[in-house]
Amino acid sequence: MHNRIEIMEVGLRDGLQNITENISVDDRLTIINGLVDSGIKNIQVASFVNPKRVPQMAEAEDLAKRIFKIEGIEFSGLVFNQKGVERAMNCGLRKIETSISISERYSQKNLSMDISRSLKNLKDIVGMARKNSMNIRAGLQCVWGYDSNGHPGQSAVIEPLKEIIEMGVKRISLCDTAGMADPNSVSSLLDSVFDHFPDIEISMHLHNTNGLGLVNLFAALKFGIKEIDTSLGGIGGSPFINRSKGNLATEDTVYLMDAMGYDMGIDIKKVSKLSQSLEKKIGSSYFGGKIYKII
Repeated sequence: MHNRIEIMEVGLRDGLQNITENISVDDRLTIINGLVDSGIKNIQVASFVNPKRVPQMAEAEDLAKRIFKIEGIEFSGLVFNQKGVERAMNCGLRKIETSISISERYSQKNLSMDISRSLKNLKDIVGMARKNSMNIRAGLQCVWGYDSNGHPGQSAVIEPLKEIIEMGVKRISLCDTAGMADPNSVSSLLDSVFDHFPDIEISMHLHNTNGLGLVNLFAALKFGIKEIDTSLGGIGGSPFINRSKGNLATEDTVYLMDAMGYDMGIDIKKVSKLSQSLEKKIGSSYFGGKIYKII
């Protein structure tokens, strides 16, 4: 039996952020309770960002305050500034995620700041979180590219990684935000990352834009990654990337991992029922998963 790899369910944040139909707080709480019942222990519930930019996150505080805290279950929120940290903390969350882009163009679209400023901003976020004894995971966006300019050089990833590690962050997410990765580029980058930082704990945040999400995950598994971001039904995508597709589907990922002998401890039938119920509310066009339809 392989070592256990954790699932970070991001459907309530990444999955819903690009959806036009309103999903009520009550519906989100039903999803959260269902995810917990399925065996998922890490759930990103919302992003604490400007609701004018991401309207689906307008009720982040209300949602977070109504979550029933359960021992052994870690609820978290995505933040991009110190105000976001404060909002998450005031709702009772003890964990946050944050990330910066290594693409200047996407950094301006997503954060309205250049990479240099975003690194300084990230340091402030990490400092505030650590001062208040919050668990934090930081990440890099667009590490396998953003546009037709192709993959960035590995130094574009290694240098900011070094700075983040020096901030005291223990877990770091590598994000294929635009879904441009392929198995060779995944293996090449991870080989370089672990060569430079052999003790780093990596989470993988993959999008299925070009249909290679699970293949890319398969390539990453041999490097001993610690966590995989997934989204129920495979919903998701960035509001700031045209034709952006969803994350790895939770059901598809767990199905693959179980078949490979990993001890996931997640009931994909229960997750699939949540995806099927959500599909009735928002339509099938947002969903990229396969297993939830047939399980």
